[in-house]
Amino acid sequence: MTTKLENLELAVRAVMGERTFDLITALGELTLVVGHADYLAVMTELRDNLSTRFEELIDLCGVDYSTYGDEVWTGKRFAAVSHLLSIANNWRLRVRVFAPDDELPVLPSVSEVWSSANWYEREAFDLFGLLFEGHNDLRRILTDYGFIGHPFRKDFPVTGYVEMRYDGEQKRVLYQPVTIEPRENTPRIIREQNYAK
Repeated sequence: MTTKLENLELAVRAVMGERTFDLITALGELTLVVGHADYLAVMTELRDNLSTRFEELIDLCGVDYSTYGDEVWTGKRFAAVSHLLSIANNWRLRVRVFAPDDELPVLPSVSEVWSSANWYEREAFDLFGLLFEGHNDLRRILTDYGFIGHPFRKDFPVTGYVEMRYDGEQKRVLYQPVTIEPRENTPRIIREQNYAK
C-alpha cells in the first residue's frame, strides 16, 4: 500500500515528465526544485493537472543562501520558495526555484497563475531584491519608497544605512546617516559554583 507522500511524489513526477528537477523528501514533506526556465510552466501545470490540482498558493518567500548552514554554499544565492496546497487531494508541496544570476536575480512571476502571489512577490522584491518578470505592480510593500537596499539580504548591515527622526523645528521627518556605534555584546556567564545557596 502506498502512502500519501508516495502518491504525491508519483503525481509530481508525472507532471514533470522529461524536465530536469529534484525531489527531496525530508521530515514528511516533499520539496520540488525546478529550473528557472521551466518554473512558470511547471507551476501552471501543478495547478491545472487533475492529478495534482494545487488550487492555492499558501506562501511565496525569498531566500538568501549565501551563508546557508555550517559549510560554504556553492550554489546560486537567491531562490523563491513557494508552498502549494491541493484541497481536493489534501496535499502540500514546496517548490524551490533559484534565480540564475546572483547580481540581478530575476524569476518569472506566478501572479497570473495564483492572484495571491501578487503581495508575496512584492515582499520578496522589497526584502531580498528578487525581480519577478511579468508582475504588473512590482514595488516596495514593507519598507519606505526611498529605502536603499534590501534588508533581508545577509550582506545588509544590521543597523542599516540611514536612520530617520522627526525634527520639531522643521516639522518634518529627516533622513541622516546611521549614528549608532557598532558594539559587541558579550553575555554574562554565571557558573554553578557562583550560585548562592
